[in-house]
Amino acid sequence: MALPFIPSDAVAIALQAGVVAAPRAAPRLAIADRLRGPAWALVPIGSIVVVIFAIRYVSDTATGLTYLALVAVPPLAVAALGWAMRGAKPWLGLAVLPLFALAWAIPTTLVGEGSAALLSALSCVTLGVLLSSVTPAKWLKLGIVLMACADTWLVVTDLLQKPNSELVAAAPVAGLPQLQSVLFGNVSFGYGDLFVAALLGAVVAGCARRQTAAALLTFALAAVFDLLFLVVNELPATVPVAVAVIVLEVWDWARAPGTQLRRPFRPPRTARSSARP
Repeated sequence: MALPFIPSDAVAIALQAGVVAAPRAAPRLAIADRLRGPAWALVPIGSIVVVIFAIRYVSDTATGLTYLALVAVPPLAVAALGWAMRGAKPWLGLAVLPLFALAWAIPTTLVGEGSAALLSALSCVTLGVLLSSVTPAKWLKLGIVLMACADTWLVVTDLLQKPNSELVAAAPVAGLPQLQSVLFGNVSFGYGDLFVAALLGAVVAGCARRQTAAALLTFALAAVFDLLFLVVNELPATVPVAVAVIVLEVWDWARAPGTQLRRPFRPPRTARSSARP
């Protein structure tokens, strides 16, 4: 069943916003404390730049990534349902089995495509929580912005399109699900577009209200940004997430104690006193 572009796109940006809202606050782990450092902030930009150039110049990279996703995504999705997302319960991980079965049995239907997309989204939630546990928040925010800049550069210079097409076309044997990218209706978007959303969600997960605001802001920015599809065929879907990071940072700065904002000058009032004779 073909789904028109507008509802397909609406589902895609809703899924991305949902991934922002899903992660729980990263728990303190002894091993994470030992590994913690700013260098991990390079993972987001590396996940897109290294992958794209590897596909361009190293044969069979797309096929290898297909099988890597097939092996890694389901257990990561189990971890999300059982541990990494808000409201996680160990028994919820069993939901991965029917999702995988639907994605395998009816891959060209909206149900099959939606099941595969949900598996990819859940796996990104786990990765986002894990990466946020070893990366200082300010550095991870910078990593999100750098990833969006790299994504934009790759799209504008036409370096992304061919490798991305190869990655989307790569398929494992026996009709097993393609979990290395996401296709729903008439919209195709990359695994990294969900991964970057999970990073934003994980970095603000310490405050539920702030995380909800970040998810709603991401949805609104993506909806406006996607109006550019009226004139172009491909957009870097990481950009709305990066803009959301910047907006939240500016908002925090403006509300910080001691921030001097320009206000109209008002002369001090003169105190009046009266005394009875």
